[in-house]
Amino acid sequence: MAIKVYLSDVLKERGMTAKELCAKVGITEANLSILRSGKASGVRFHTINRICYYLECDVGDILRFDGRLEDGDEKE
Repeated sequence: MAIKVYLSDVLKERGMTAKELCAKVGITEANLSILRSGKASGVRFHTINRICYYLECDVGDILRFDGRLEDGDEKE
């Protein structure tokens, strides 16, 4: 995946559990787990906004672009 997720790192730095974040953001633990694992194919800006608000971080702290196109996206 060209977008790397560092949500677990930020949670640890902030001393917050995934369960606590889920309660504040209003998403299920299963959905947060999918996001944390990098297996989510999309996420709503509303959700990212709430995650960043409650973790007091920037989007770039939890999501980073690795500089590559994702497999199958390259055009000939």
